[in-house]
Amino acid sequence: MKNDSIICDVFKLIKRDDLVIPNYQRPYKWNNHNVEDLLEDISEAIKNYRLFGTDFKYRIGTVILHKEDKKGNIVDGQQRIVTLLLIYLYLNPGFKCKLLEREFRDKTTLSNIQDNYRFIKEWFSLKSEDEKKAFSDAFEDVLEVVVVSVKHQSEAFQLFDSQNTRGRALDPHDLLKAYHLREMKKTPFEMEHAVEQWEAKKTDDIRDLFDLYLFRIINWSQAQKSKKFTAKEIDIFKGVKVESAYTYANRAFKAMPYFQITEPFIAGGDFFEMTDHYLEMLDDILKEIDRNVAFEDLKNILPVDKDDRSVRDGVDRGSVGFKYACNLFYCALMCYYDRFHNFDEMAVKKLFTWAMMIRVDVENLGFDSINKYAVGEQNNLYTNNVPMFTRIVNARKHTDISNIKIVCLRDPDKANAEKWNKLYIALKKINGK
Repeated sequence: MKNDSIICDVFKLIKRDDLVIPNYQRPYKWNNHNVEDLLEDISEAIKNYRLFGTDFKYRIGTVILHKEDKKGNIVDGQQRIVTLLLIYLYLNPGFKCKLLEREFRDKTTLSNIQDNYRFIKEWFSLKSEDEKKAFSDAFEDVLEVVVVSVKHQSEAFQLFDSQNTRGRALDPHDLLKAYHLREMKKTPFEMEHAVEQWEAKKTDDIRDLFDLYLFRIINWSQAQKSKKFTAKEIDIFKGVKVESAYTYANRAFKAMPYFQITEPFIAGGDFFEMTDHYLEMLDDILKEIDRNVAFEDLKNILPVDKDDRSVRDGVDRGSVGFKYACNLFYCALMCYYDRFHNFDEMAVKKLFTWAMMIRVDVENLGFDSINKYAVGEQNNLYTNNVPMFTRIVNARKHTDISNIKIVCLRDPDKANAEKWNKLYIALKKINGK
């Protein structure tokens, strides 16, 4: 099998006149998480480009094309190419290329393209013009791709199979599982029990626990902006080795089996106990909001579940920014409950109002804004500039949170975008305004 292989910049790839997405290709299924990962990767590549100089290039992947009748049918790489095109098109609205003439009819593809473009718009909403230009320039200066072209379709699919059956990289929580099992090698019975308990859980629940809650809470509690939880950050959950003689380690030994998200735990079996503990805590929190009549107004605003995209009482629960605000609330509530173990009505409503006001304050709400808001970064756009997570972890009594001053009245007295006025009115009602 003889293949033509070239390395080119991403702009040159998406600009190609022969690039075609064939009808047999699967739907475009990348979601906001995939897009966010790609944007973060590009952002990191730009930083390295500035650090190491113009010789630095970031290899963004491999594209396999089947050359046929002067067409380059995309066999592998469609998801990434479409996403890169969406990013570049947002940054350069007048951009034209052959691929943009492709008419999509599949409902899944159309929905994901629209949703991801909206996410890209929100992600860039608070970026400066210089930052946007750096992203645009990166398509020619920093990002490169390997393009493999083959003459026969069978060769293209054979190459595709070999590219995609080399094994999937382990998720961070899988790496943590392996690490802590090694720490249990002297207790095989407990190790076997830990594996059974772990395998009985839903993988998505474990992934979300670490990525969307624990990792974010730890970062925000330390007044640090958070990001996607990847294999690079697993050290934060490796705990304290049993043989450690450090003073803080001795304190952790004496504290077990009690856990605090922001405090160290003992490596090995306690990691699995900790995971159980916080999965149960998250479930308890969701049930409390659902069943406690004192939180009925909150329940009516929050999504029923993570897949809820309904529009009720004028609140669009499918909005990416709204989902970010909801996650911010649940992270804050989890941090609070982890420390004080109560659902004080005033404290919970204060946390809810604080989290939801960022949705009211910012028209295009992306995770970058959530990050800045969570650590209390000062911004005239925000009605509240409270570093909520550091306030919680430094509070001595739960009343320090229930008595905290959270403002729900804006000047002028309306949401920054008309779309969120009903949410704003609901927040004022919750706070008796």
